[in-house]
Order: sequence, then C-alpha cells, then structure tokens
Amino acid sequence: MEKKLIRRRRLKNALFQGALISIIVFSILILLLLLYQVFKVGLSHLSLSFITSMPSRFAARAGIASALAGSIWTISLTILFAIPLGVGTALYLEEYANKKSWFTKILEINIANLAGVPAIVYGMLGLAVFVRFLNFQRSILSGALTLALLILPVIIVASQEALKSVPSTLKEGSYALGVSKWQTITGVVLPYSLPGILTGSILAVSRAMGEAAPLIMIGAAGYIGFMPKSPLDSFTVLPIQIFNWTSRPQAEFQDIAATGIIVLLVLLLTMNAIAIVLRNKYQNRMD
Repeated sequence: MEKKLIRRRRLKNALFQGALISIIVFSILILLLLLYQVFKVGLSHLSLSFITSMPSRFAARAGIASALAGSIWTISLTILFAIPLGVGTALYLEEYANKKSWFTKILEINIANLAGVPAIVYGMLGLAVFVRFLNFQRSILSGALTLALLILPVIIVASQEALKSVPSTLKEGSYALGVSKWQTITGVVLPYSLPGILTGSILAVSRAMGEAAPLIMIGAAGYIGFMPKSPLDSFTVLPIQIFNWTSRPQAEFQDIAATGIIVLLVLLLTMNAIAIVLRNKYQNRMD
C-alpha cells in the first residue's frame, strides 16, 4: 500500500513538474518569437537620425527624440522620489515602528494590498491629486509622482524583506560596541541589505519604465514636437509614442514602432545593468 502511494506521488510530481517546464518553455519560445519579429523589422530603421529627430506625420522623417527625453526625465524623477521614500518607509517599519501596534499592522496590510492595485487606478489618483488638486498640470512632474506612487509599495515590501535578512547578531554586536541606533542602521543594516533593496528597486523601476496607462490618464501627449527642458513641461514617453505609432494604419509606422521598442529595451537594459553592477559591488564588499 505504501509503495502504491509513493508511486502515485512520484507520478503526480513528475506530471506537475513536466507541466511547469512545458509552460516555461512555451513562454520563452513566444518571447523569443516576439523579439525576433521586433528586431527583424526594427533594426533596419534604427539610426542616429531616428534617435535625434522629432516625431512627424511622415514615417520617413519620424524620430523618437522627444519621447526618449521625456522617458529619461520621468524615470529619473521617479527614482528620485520613490527609492528614498520607499527605503525610508521600510526602515521605519522594521527598525522604529511598534510591531504590535494596530496602526503598524494596518499600514503593512495596506502597503501589501497597494502592490497589487492596477496601474490605471494610480493614473486616476495622479490625475485627481497632482494634475488638478496640486495644479501641476499635465507635466513631467505629475507623471513622475504618479509612477512613484505606482512603484512605492513594491520598493517598500522588497526593502522590508531585505532588512529582515540582516542577522540580529550583527546589530547586537554593533550595539555592544556602544554604537548608536542610527549609526548601526547606516553602517551595518543598510550596507548588508543594499543588494536586496537594489534588486527590488530594479524590478520596480523596470515596471515604471514600461507603463503607459497611468501616464495616458494624467494627460501625457501622444505627440510632442519639442524637447522638454523642465519638470513642468508637457511630455510624452516611449511607451506612449510606440502606442501612437502602432495605432496608425500605415505599415511604415508599424515598422518604426518596432524600432522604438528596441530603443526602449536598450534604455531599460542599460539602467538595469547599472543597478546590477552597483548591487554586485556592494554584495562583494559584504562578502
């Protein structure tokens, strides 16, 4: 009887494992097929003039300069707002807040729930608060603050998990030497948990860079014929510009949309590479 149960369990385990592997392989094949199609169509239009030219109603003259500048502006401000606030909140919850307090428990539950809220809801919130109430208008600042709200719960949760991974013996040893709490946090806790914090931040920023729905809600334009020079300027971003081109009936715009996707991928991978290098640097230092 026990042998039959063991065989049945092994069979179920093998079937489940096979199903998971099949799903993973299928997903990777679809991704590779999409990337192949994008690079096959888009590489032929990729040039310096495409990156430095403004959008146009003629596909041959259309470029991505204003959208690229808008994306860099928006994501830079998003990082500036979201990461310090997210890490600071995580530090408060882990190092200072009373874990038994009802306020702390409600706060942590709400933060965890906000991580799963659809992006369009944050767009509606940004429209009501930043565009209309604070009167930032349909500017880069409004877009950056909206995206900061979008990724803030992810950064907080990831930072909390990274802070929890710090061994208590390290903190106790620091306190035993007479070091203050703040010096222990800045000298022991943060350096040890920084690789985990950067990993969560990378994932959050990558999500923000590809978002279009919340920015459409706050009024990011589909066409901008000038380079944004300040956070209060009107703007567009790469995902919205790509969406604008794919909605055109002309086949030429479909082709340059693929080129825009390549530029977005390069920008995303460059930022991720910088963050990964920083993470590995601090991880090796701690080892």
